Amino acid sequence: MTDPAAEETMTATAFKARCLEILDRLSARALRRVTVTKRGRVVAVLTPPSLDAAAVEPLYGCMRGSVRSPTMGATGPDSATAWLADPGPLHR
Repeated sequence: MTDPAAEETMTATAFKARCLEILDRLSARALRRVTVTKRGRVVAVLTPPSLDAAAVEPLYGCMRGSVRSPTMGATGPDSATAWLADPGPLHR
């Protein structure tokens, strides 16, 4: 296996010829970065996708404190609020 810190720079023509191999190596984390050039200028930089756990971690708790219920107190419903389940005129 190649060094996981390996980086490669290649022309667009070379990338086109080896595209599937390069993508497989990125996916397997055998490459850390691939730079693709065209006429000496960088046109793309490819890196492997982040691991699922690392991608989800910043999302955990991101909505904490954003939802408020005007009818619920800290220990239960506000007794002054009428609930839809209360008996209506048909149930009296």
